[in-house]
Amino acid sequence: MVDFSRFDVADGTFATNFYLTLTSDSPVSINDIEIMNGHATSVDTIIDTPQEKEYRIVADLTANPDLRRYPFDKHQLPIEIEPKLRTEREMVFVIDPANTGIDPEADLPGWTYTAANAVVTNKTYVAGEVPYSRAVFDVGIERATASTVLKFFLPIMLIIIVSLSSLMMKVSSRLGLNASMFLAAVLIHWRIADAIPLVAYATFLDIFMIITYATLVMVLVSGILILKYTEEKDTARADKIYYWSLRVIPPLSIILYCVVFISLLV
Repeated sequence: MVDFSRFDVADGTFATNFYLTLTSDSPVSINDIEIMNGHATSVDTIIDTPQEKEYRIVADLTANPDLRRYPFDKHQLPIEIEPKLRTEREMVFVIDPANTGIDPEADLPGWTYTAANAVVTNKTYVAGEVPYSRAVFDVGIERATASTVLKFFLPIMLIIIVSLSSLMMKVSSRLGLNASMFLAAVLIHWRIADAIPLVAYATFLDIFMIITYATLVMVLVSGILILKYTEEKDTARADKIYYWSLRVIPPLSIILYCVVFISLLV
């Protein structure tokens, strides 16, 4: 594999270019095989002999992204090759480990490579049918941690810090500040979540934002109660809410954030 030009998480598609070498004890060509998870957009022939072919291929392919850890997600980008017509009785793939891998200079902006693998499996489309040999080459990728923290979590954490710091205030302006923080968190969440498709499970980001919303709501409610009792001249209750909100909300929020981040390690 020479390089990956793009990876679209929302569509589950990626573009790559690679060299494919076919060596056989009988005549073989690219017309005998097909890419099962996409299609080649261009094919250049480099070596052309009856029993050995080498091609430079640019292809648009599909993957099955798992977004449970988003935005700390990891993915496998596969190239699945299979004979067009010949079953396992006529054509069997064997990986050439010495000539299989990914170029050290390959780059995919925003992502880092984890591992490249190549395996041969059997694929049957009808029960009882002779299977087809399938070669699968895949490269693991994960988001760069530094850019993920800066892009996704730094703005949210600044909002949380400002909101929790406002617990030290008793003045009514605290309500306007926290309402603004809540709105900003919703807009940031919407902007980040818009980059991925709707999925049937909760992502890491969803859980993180639920804790964020819960924290902001607790701070907002405590401010409303303090204002209410202050206006009613019930300073004892206002002081009690101020005392306990300052000592309960920040530790509870920190514990919940720690638990959700520890879940990434499990």
